Amino acid sequence: MLWQDKHAALTFMSLLLLLWQEAAPIEVPEDPKIQQDLKQPPTIMKQSVKNYIVDPRDNIIIECEAKGNPVPTFSWRRNGKFFNIGKDPRVTMRKRSGTLEIGFRSGGRPEDYEGEYQCFATNDFGVSLSNKILLRVSKAPLWPKEVLEPVSVTEGSALVLPCNPPPGLPPPFTFWMDSNMSPIPQDKRVSMGLNGDLYFSNVLAQDANTDYSCKARFLFTHTIQEKNPYKLKVQTKEPYNDTSYNASEPHGDRKVAESTPTFLSPSGSESSKMVLRDEQLLLECIAAGLPTPIIKWFKKGGELPGQKVKFENFNKTLKIVSVSEEDAGEYVCMANNHLGTIRHSIFVQVKAAPYWLHKPSDQVLAPEENGRLVCRANGNPKPRIEWLVNGQPIESSPTNPNRQVHGDTIMFHSVQIGSSAVYQCNASNEHGYLLANAFVNVLDLPPRMLGPKNQLIKVIKNNRTFLDCPFFGSPLPELRWFKNGQGSGLDGGQYRVYINGTLEIKRARAEDEGTYTCVASSILGKAENQVRLEVKEPTRIIQAPEHQSATRGSAARFTCRVTSDPSLPVSVTWMKDDKPLYLGWRLKKDDESLSIPNVNEGDEGTYTCTAKSEIDQLSASARLTVLARPDPPMDLDLSDPAARSVRLTWIPGKDHRSPITEFLVQFEEDRWEPGRWQNLSSYPGDLNSVILQLAPFVNYQFRVIAINSVGQSDPSRPSPRYKTTGAAPDAIPKGLRGWGSRKDNMEITWEPLLDLERNGPNLHYVVWWRRKDAEEEWNNVTTVGTKHVVHNTEIYVPYEIKIQARNEFGAGPESNLVIGYSGEDKPTDAPTDLRVSKVDSTKAILHWTPVDLNSVQGEFKEYRLYYWRESSQVPGLVVSKEKKVKGFFTTMVKPSGMLSDLAPYSNYKMFMVVANNRFESQPSNTVAFTTKEGVPDAPRFFKINRRSLDTIHLEWAKPLEPNGILTGYQLKYQTVNGSKVGPFQLETFFPNVTEFFLRVPDRSSRYKFFLSALTQVGKGEDYAEESPHFTNEAYIDQVDIATQGWFIGLMCAIALIILILLIVCFIKRSRGGKYPVRDKKDLPLDAVDQKDQDGSFDYHSDEDNKPLQGSQTSLDGNVKESDDSLVDYGEGGDGQFNEDGSFIGQYTVKKDKDETEGNESSEATSPVNAIYSLA
Repeated sequence: MLWQDKHAALTFMSLLLLLWQEAAPIEVPEDPKIQQDLKQPPTIMKQSVKNYIVDPRDNIIIECEAKGNPVPTFSWRRNGKFFNIGKDPRVTMRKRSGTLEIGFRSGGRPEDYEGEYQCFATNDFGVSLSNKILLRVSKAPLWPKEVLEPVSVTEGSALVLPCNPPPGLPPPFTFWMDSNMSPIPQDKRVSMGLNGDLYFSNVLAQDANTDYSCKARFLFTHTIQEKNPYKLKVQTKEPYNDTSYNASEPHGDRKVAESTPTFLSPSGSESSKMVLRDEQLLLECIAAGLPTPIIKWFKKGGELPGQKVKFENFNKTLKIVSVSEEDAGEYVCMANNHLGTIRHSIFVQVKAAPYWLHKPSDQVLAPEENGRLVCRANGNPKPRIEWLVNGQPIESSPTNPNRQVHGDTIMFHSVQIGSSAVYQCNASNEHGYLLANAFVNVLDLPPRMLGPKNQLIKVIKNNRTFLDCPFFGSPLPELRWFKNGQGSGLDGGQYRVYINGTLEIKRARAEDEGTYTCVASSILGKAENQVRLEVKEPTRIIQAPEHQSATRGSAARFTCRVTSDPSLPVSVTWMKDDKPLYLGWRLKKDDESLSIPNVNEGDEGTYTCTAKSEIDQLSASARLTVLARPDPPMDLDLSDPAARSVRLTWIPGKDHRSPITEFLVQFEEDRWEPGRWQNLSSYPGDLNSVILQLAPFVNYQFRVIAINSVGQSDPSRPSPRYKTTGAAPDAIPKGLRGWGSRKDNMEITWEPLLDLERNGPNLHYVVWWRRKDAEEEWNNVTTVGTKHVVHNTEIYVPYEIKIQARNEFGAGPESNLVIGYSGEDKPTDAPTDLRVSKVDSTKAILHWTPVDLNSVQGEFKEYRLYYWRESSQVPGLVVSKEKKVKGFFTTMVKPSGMLSDLAPYSNYKMFMVVANNRFESQPSNTVAFTTKEGVPDAPRFFKINRRSLDTIHLEWAKPLEPNGILTGYQLKYQTVNGSKVGPFQLETFFPNVTEFFLRVPDRSSRYKFFLSALTQVGKGEDYAEESPHFTNEAYIDQVDIATQGWFIGLMCAIALIILILLIVCFIKRSRGGKYPVRDKKDLPLDAVDQKDQDGSFDYHSDEDNKPLQGSQTSLDGNVKESDDSLVDYGEGGDGQFNEDGSFIGQYTVKKDKDETEGNESSEATSPVNAIYSLA
């Protein structure tokens, strides 16, 4: 029967859970207005820790803070009973808080207030509880007085010095020191255990040199208690001398009995340890023995958790932080030395105080909604779950038909107003407890909008867009969106509405602009808000900065051109290496670029331009690489020495991001040109070790220069010197020749060997010579110079010559034979019978009788003609008589030649000589001849001037060289229109005409002119010019405006207007001469003023009869004063215009404003006044 009842209950629970429909709890927003109006049960916000230890020297403060609406009130229980705060004068509670303050200024003992405290926070909607706070007072008792006898121990034995600190709250921290307050050194032999005792695995004789005192430091009172010190007496079998102590041989030569390991802590072969989950596990094994045993750890059936395990105290302590259930098991520590091994097993059990699996959370429900509270916890042993309502067990609380308790779950259905309460869940086992408060707040609030009203949202075109509409209400309202106040709700397709009220527009377009309205409605009412959406064009970088390399000292420029929506202002900022760029005085920024002048290494980096508007931003980056000359090579080293070579090795310097393409090796020698560096050879940039080819007998030192695309590095530091051995010369002297400086000698000259070609000391030259084809012996001479003169030679005789260089190490190679000649003399014969044939305007054919070549007395060079222009046949033309020379090389029996480039129509003279390398012969006969008439040169100048809009003036001058009698000039011209030209037109002129006027039918036409001079022979060279275009005229000398029709008409119109103005002026003067002044105030009158019979004054004077003198007037009526200005006629010179434009005050003194207002008019005295009168 009992089993059937249980089965029915389980079936009912299963059906209930299947049919249960739970509404999602309402999340109350953190909006200040909502929070201010929201009625809410109390919630504990702050409380003291469960195990609360206080310092007896301070006041006791037990914290309890809670929030709620209405503001909660607070009460306390102590040791399960109501704690009446008002009856204890030492206890006060803070305002609007449940925090207790217990003071002891007026006496009392803190120990009297030890106990268990619990805070209750209460308002109209429930009661919330704090944890049970166990209050205890910290204790730091003194060490009990005791007399410690010296401890006697045999050397090599184990020893434990107990500490046994006084029990404190919390327990003290222990450590060991000697009487000098120095810490006791600890190592694998001597160390302190977890209980505070000092363990010696084996005792050394020197351990007796100090005393040992245990100290206990109490954290709360910041005091240290001290135990009386231990003194050791170490018994040794042999005498001990502490001066002979050696750490590697602690016992020295004395024999101390060794021992197998034994455990000092823990004892026995096994022990057990219980630890709580999430706490720290400490396992300890300390062994005795000699030599000192080594401790090792392992876990049976598994591996030690590597990330959580730490070994301390010289491997004697195993520490596991944040223990979990998987850390339970058997841990084995093993101690061994060379005499044996022992083991100890520690069985670890992991228990657990309760911990949360599902902590109950606050529930806000609308009337008639369902909900539940779940409280799940785990532990070892498994905790017991207990529910309370407003601090009372739920079993003893008033019955609520809408609430059902099922173990760790409370289920609510159809909750009602007034059923709000605070529920407490207590999960406990033997190791501790958990207490959680969770309220159920039944709330009814009409819909309310939480966001700003009528918000303007700007978004980027084609972007995903969210329009927020935060709202709240209980029950939770239904939200709908509308666009421009029309149509049904927006959802689906382009739109999506989220449960929090946000409207998503998947891709914003221009047509999505408008006003969006969100409406939240429930059974309690509705609320709405509007959002105006504007869709903008995105910001774009249309020209992004590009990566570039710049040499040091040059300029770099990054371009960042941006476009954006016209209604959105955009700012462009620059960053370098993701940090704001400081421009300073050197860097320049404009709207589209960043300029970096005088680039240096500090400018290298990544530059980012960011274009930012109020709704979007875009960035683009480029890297600047700074190139520089390479650093000089380093560490030059010489190796592999040979007679004429050596290996040079170096370390290249930094290339500064421009690869090294070449290395230049230079040398300096200290014999011939010390201090002067010369290029030796160059090598590719990927080599750093080369063999240098050297010359003999040179004391070298080398340096290397690196070259990249930017330039050359500074030279490296010089290498050590390297001296090559001497050798005979390898080179043959260059430039060997023989020639005569006089008619009876021959000079033999040559170029000396270069310094690096000497190959040794005492360089000299051996020179050989002999007459060619004479079968004679060689003559020779040895000299250190570069010339030798052979005397007493015949005139112009050939010689064979050769040379050889020698030094102390031997002779060099001989040169090839060179033919030289002795000196020349003046030719003995001259050319004869010089004559001319076939003469035209610029050329003439010459003939002459040659000389015998033997008479030249040297190398035949040429026949040399001297000729000059004697005069011109043109009357009055002055010419230059400068002599000219032309050579003819010929050995023909009847030689002839042509003389060209002669001036036409001129008289010439000439003569001829024969020449060798040094001398000329006597001249031949002198010949005169006349050239024929030719065509003239171009005119000296040709100018084009525009004298009027339809006339072109042409002007020229006679040619510098008429080349005959001028017979006239010829002018050809044609129109030019771009690439199109008109037909040629021809004009001819007499020789005395040098100008011409051309009538232009079309003033916009352009002309091209060709002018040439004429003789009887023909037309000379053309002088071409082109006239400028009318619209860009640059050659008009003067335009006669007076002859233009428009100007004549304008002048006539102006004269007619002036005539009309003069006529009107005289008419006005004749009828406006009297002015009534009876009603005016008396004024002083001039002597010329005359009173008329009707009481008016006649202002006419003799000046009125004078003809009107001209005065210039501007179109706005202002008078420009001149020498005969009408202003001069007034006494004060202060003339002014009246309202009708007439001029007054010209004959009177200045009048006040009220004196002139009554005047109807004044006389018109100028054409300007007449114009105003007519108006």
